[in-house]
Parts: sequence; C-alpha cells; structure tokens
Amino acid sequence: MTARILVVDDIPANVKLLQARLLAEYFEVLTATSGPEALEICDNEDCDIILLDVMMPGMDGFEVCRRLKANPEMRHVPVIMVTALDQPADRVRGLEAGADDFLTKPISEIALIARVKNLVRLKRAADELRMRAHTSREMGLDEMEDVDEQLRALPGKALLVDDRRSSFERIAGKLSHAFDIAVETNPEDALFRIADGDFDLVLLSLSLDDFDSLRLCSQLRSLERTRTLPILLIVEPEDEERLLRGLEIGVNDYILRPIDTNELTARARTQIRRKRFGDRLRDSVQETMQLAVTDDLTGLHNRRYLLAHLESLFQQAQQRRSPLTFFICDIDYFKAINDTHGHDAGDEVLKEFARRLRRSLRGPDLVCRYGGEEFVIVMPDTDLSLAYGVAERVRKRIAGEPFIVQGGAQTLDVTVSVGVAAVTGRKDTVEQLIKRADTALYAAKRDGRNRVVADAA
Repeated sequence: MTARILVVDDIPANVKLLQARLLAEYFEVLTATSGPEALEICDNEDCDIILLDVMMPGMDGFEVCRRLKANPEMRHVPVIMVTALDQPADRVRGLEAGADDFLTKPISEIALIARVKNLVRLKRAADELRMRAHTSREMGLDEMEDVDEQLRALPGKALLVDDRRSSFERIAGKLSHAFDIAVETNPEDALFRIADGDFDLVLLSLSLDDFDSLRLCSQLRSLERTRTLPILLIVEPEDEERLLRGLEIGVNDYILRPIDTNELTARARTQIRRKRFGDRLRDSVQETMQLAVTDDLTGLHNRRYLLAHLESLFQQAQQRRSPLTFFICDIDYFKAINDTHGHDAGDEVLKEFARRLRRSLRGPDLVCRYGGEEFVIVMPDTDLSLAYGVAERVRKRIAGEPFIVQGGAQTLDVTVSVGVAAVTGRKDTVEQLIKRADTALYAAKRDGRNRVVADAA
C-alpha cells in the first residue's frame, strides 16, 4: 500500500522521526513545520492522510483541523491528531474539530502504521464512492449530494464479544450513546451470531477466558459473509505480541485498556464508515453493471447483454447438441404511432409490449430490447416448431388486446411481425443465426405484417 502522508509538527526532530518510520513502509511523505504551511501544502498537493501535531505556536492543530474540514476540497482527507496531551478534554476538542483518529506521544510504531494504513483504505474507498456519485449525477442516475455525510448519519450496529461482566457492561455503557450495541458473552456462539446478524462492527476482547480470540478473527476472515466486516480488538497493554499477530490475520484496529470513551467512539465510527463505504461501493458496482446491460425504458436486457449472453447459450447448445431458437419481433408501423400520437405514447407502447412478451415466455427464455421497436427472444432447449408456436402466441397476445396510452384517453391497435430461426448444426454461428432470423422477419414484413415466418434452412 502506498499513499501520500503530510506530517505537520513544529519540532524538526519529531518530523524526521515520523518521516523515517513512514518512508520505511514505502509511503510518500510531505512535511510542514507550522499550521499555515500545512494549509498551503494542502491547497497545492493531493494528500491521503494528515498527521497533525496539536501543540504548535501561532495556529495550533485544532485550528488547522477545523480549517481543513471547512474546506470542501479537503474535508474528506483523514486527519490524525498527534499529541502529548492525554486528557479526555483534548480528545473531545479534536473530535469537535473534525479529527478522525488520535496518536499519543511517544508514538508506538505499531499504532502509527496500523492507524495510517486503516485510514488510507478508508480514504480510498471514500474517493471511489465520491467519484462514482459524481459520475452518476453527470449521467442523471444518482442524486447523492454527499455520500460521506449520508453514510455518517446512519446509526451503527456493533457486537461486543467479551466474557467479563465488569468489562462488557462498562464498554457497552460507553458506546450506547452512539451505537446500537449488542453483547455476546459466549465466544463459541459469536461466529454464528455475527454471520447471521447485520452488524457494522465487531468489538472483540483479546483476553477471553478459555478461548483464543485470534481463532475467531481467523474464522471471520475465512467466511464470505464476514470477510470484510471490521474487527476492533480490545487489548491489554502487555499483549503486544498477540496484537501483532491479530493485525497480520486481518484485524482492522485496536484500542488499549484502560479504554478512553472518546477514543473508542472515534475508532468505532471510523471502522463503521469504512465498512459502509465498502458496502456502498460494491452496491454501486452492481448497480453500474445492471445499468450497463438493462434497457432503462422497458426494464429488459439490452443489446449489449444479448450479444454477450447469446454466445454462451449458443456454445452450450452446440456442446450439448441441444436445440436453440432465436426470434426477432418488430412492432408494425411503429413510426406512425410516434408521428401520430407522440413519442410519449410510443414509449407507453414499448413498455406494454415488453410486459406482454414477459408474460408469454418461460423463465429460462431470454428476452431483450434489440433496439428501437425491435425485440429479441432466445429460447434454449426449444426446437423450431415449438418456437414457432410460442411466436404465434406472442403475436396473438399483442394483436388481441388494444394498447392503452395517454392515461386511458387513447387505445391503439398494435401488431407485430416475427422472424424465427434455429441452430441448424455444428458449423452454424451466432452471426448466421441472427441473419436467418432477420431474413425471416423481412419476409413477414414483406408478406403483409402481423405474422410469423420461420427460417426454412
């Protein structure tokens, strides 16, 4: 993982120390020794993370953070407040200023690298989502104004796995103001509860009695349903070796006992945001893929999907030596409908036509809008004579009942011409199949329309 990190501290020795640690992990590092210099760098450079010292002369870290978060171009860049002040009030001030995380001096190398890597992943997911949201708005597909703000506003649901009453009651009480928090005291039941539940975060005590918490972490990472679910370990200060092992397994973050409420809340929120970004990104990819292969007017698959899927169906039919039929439907005199009644009426006809096609076909049959007023149906495991009968049923269903348009103010008599072709042998091709169906359709149009013609090959 690589990223550009801005280190801000007025003490050169601190800057050099952080710079050396980050460079060793192959991060690109920018440095600033004052708040104004940091703001200037942010105006001119793209940064993925900002490590910001609190105690600086002139403009302190809190003020720098407030200014960064007030800038629409910078508010999505994670800020880690670095401070020697370990008082709860300072953490509250940092959260109010917009800080995403905290590091306390002297900085643990484990904590530094874990926090930075975690927030880099969060930033990348947020950037991808904002880019998709922007593209969607440009295409008129999505009205999201601010993905980050919308996902922050959703309530978080977390499961705490801890078998010590004094511990889980205290932690649950600290988080109940910010999250929907549930408790599981039996670690052996936790895996099933997590897999079956709709949780945004798992908080897991590393010091469970008679159970290896890291085994549960490993199990969560091996299951498809929980592979991306954030895990936040609750760790005893002396348990560094097992913490490192947990981070290697895939634990996302950790917090040391005794637990500071503000730090725990901040870390939990960061993990929940990251999960939601990932979930939304996966949903966005699925939506984009669906939009790419769907005709937005009729809801049928489009030509792109047809040409990709038809090849697979054709090869399958060839390999199994099973029949496959293909027919093209063309609405008769559709241009006259548009010219006489308007394009809105034409769109209503297309949508109703698609609905009647669906009702005439089986589940395995593929129906697509080929373009304009042309529709295609592919029927696996169906020979030419049976497909001809289906095409006749489609034709009669279209012609047998008028199409209602313009809110019921108008009814139109609509007919369809259909050309049907079937795979003829091992040397056949998809292109030949489409051409033969198109030739049969031309014959149906030539011979008077409102009829089905089957390819004679």
